Amino acid sequence: MTSLFSPLALRGLTLRNRLGLPPMSQYSAEPGRHTANAWHLHHYAARALGVGVVIVEATAVSPHALVTPNDLGLWTDAHQHSLAAVAEAITAGGAVSALQLCHGGRKASRTRPWDGDIALDPERGGWPVLGPSPIPFAPGYPTPREASTADLARVVDDFAAAARRAAAAGFEMVELHAGHGRLLHSFLSPVANQRTDHYGGSFDNRARLLLETVAAVRAVWPAHLPLAVRLSCEDHEAGAWELADTVRLAALLRTAGVDLIDCTSGGIRRPQTYRPTPGYQVRYAAEVRRQTGIATAAVGLITTVDQARTILAQDQADLVLMGRRLLVDPALPWRQIHRGGAPDLVPAQYRRALETVPAADVQPEL
Repeated sequence: MTSLFSPLALRGLTLRNRLGLPPMSQYSAEPGRHTANAWHLHHYAARALGVGVVIVEATAVSPHALVTPNDLGLWTDAHQHSLAAVAEAITAGGAVSALQLCHGGRKASRTRPWDGDIALDPERGGWPVLGPSPIPFAPGYPTPREASTADLARVVDDFAAAARRAAAAGFEMVELHAGHGRLLHSFLSPVANQRTDHYGGSFDNRARLLLETVAAVRAVWPAHLPLAVRLSCEDHEAGAWELADTVRLAALLRTAGVDLIDCTSGGIRRPQTYRPTPGYQVRYAAEVRRQTGIATAAVGLITTVDQARTILAQDQADLVLMGRRLLVDPALPWRQIHRGGAPDLVPAQYRRALETVPAADVQPEL
């Protein structure tokens, strides 16, 4: 039975426990700069104090890889320098510092959610949108330009260059975003990929871009550090990408040097009709782990530590990523001291607070 507070080894790296913060875009970078700022530094530092790993939000590998004007980027020295401060703060908090690398693909060139989440045309500061086929992400979104083989070679190079910069910035793990309709996911799914060349059609062809990207990143990423991939394990549509496809792909990714599959789902286009329920994606992590032996992370409406404990105790995943709950409750891991957890999770500077406050007065789990 795996404990929530037991360590997790991935290659030459050990996470102090099996609870992590998943990548969640903050949309808080200054347009035109795309560097991490005080918001990112404080946000990630606060959440690093109790978990085993913090995965910094989707970070664009090139200017055209941005999803919104407020995304982080990693293609210049200024980007690298700003993110190095974030990596240092996460590590100082005791968590493994991880960074998600991303190309927005046909989801790109839109405003952030609280600015309306609408497409940006060139007259309003938008940029060219790239996809496997000229199929818009959603009504009202631009029709992407079908990527040429030269475009895709540049994409692969951009991911590798960003991975080099991530290592130089001090990150200990990188994750490639191949889910939620981003470019790498869109090549996997027949919903978005209707090409007839060697990047479309068959399963092997649709997986080619992701496998080429993994190979390029693994070649420059330090051999002793882990590489993760976030996959949308199914599209929630008939005749689209399915869990069986993910299992098949995960086996190939493991052979290619991937150490962890971050198991999410959906997002290939809008509107979506499925309704998420608590823990609805855990089954993906369990099945990929069972059939391939690769380590998996479970994520998606996991809101209590008891849920996380059950997932691990039942060997459904190796790591549990808790998102929205940790956004509003970063001290959640510390309070497990009152439930027989791990006292060393609580920073020494804060222990007196928990030691002097009766357990009955500590905020309960929702």
